[in-house]
Amino acid sequence: MKAPTKTNKSLPVINERIKFEQLQLIDQAGQNLGVLSRAAALAVADEAGLDLVLISETGSEGVPVAKVMDFGRLQYDKKKKTTDSKKKQKVIKVKEIKIRPKIGAHDFDTKLKQGTEFLDEGKRLKVTAQFRGRENASKEELGRELFDRVHSVLLNRFGESNLISEGESKAGSFWSKVYYIKGK
Repeated sequence: MKAPTKTNKSLPVINERIKFEQLQLIDQAGQNLGVLSRAAALAVADEAGLDLVLISETGSEGVPVAKVMDFGRLQYDKKKKTTDSKKKQKVIKVKEIKIRPKIGAHDFDTKLKQGTEFLDEGKRLKVTAQFRGRENASKEELGRELFDRVHSVLLNRFGESNLISEGESKAGSFWSKVYYIKGK
C-alpha cells in the first residue's frame, strides 16, 4: 500500500501541476493573451523560458487565471519582502522585577536600580508584587503602599512628564504594573 503524499498548500500550482484544461493567460509583460488551452499556455511559458503559475482558480470570466513568470524569482522576492518587514519592526521588550511586601530597604533599592536601568535602555518595566500566606488578607493595603513606594522612586528619577504607567493587573496572589518612558 502506498503512503499518501503530502501537498504543500502554501505553494502556488505551477507548470504541469495545473489541472485545468482552459486558462486565461497573462504574459510576463502583463498583457492578457485570452483563454488558451493548458498545452498552449505551457508552450508559451516554455518558449519564454519561464514558468506558468496559477494565480486564481476563478477569474472574471469564470476561467482560471495563469501568468507566465519566473517562479524562483517570485519566491525570492516574497522571502526578501518578509525579511525586510521583520527588520523594520520594533520589538518591545518587557523586563520584570518581583518584589514582596516585606522586602528590605537595601533589596528594594537594588531591584529598583536594576529597573531604572531597564527603563534607561528603552525597555518596559513590569513590577510584580507577590503576596504569600497572611499577606493575601491585606493585599490591597500592602500592595498600594508598595506600589506607591515604587512610583515615587521612579517619579523622582524620571519626572512626572516622562514616566507612563500602564494598567495594572491583579491575578491571584500577584499584582503587576507596567512602566515605560515616553519617547523611548
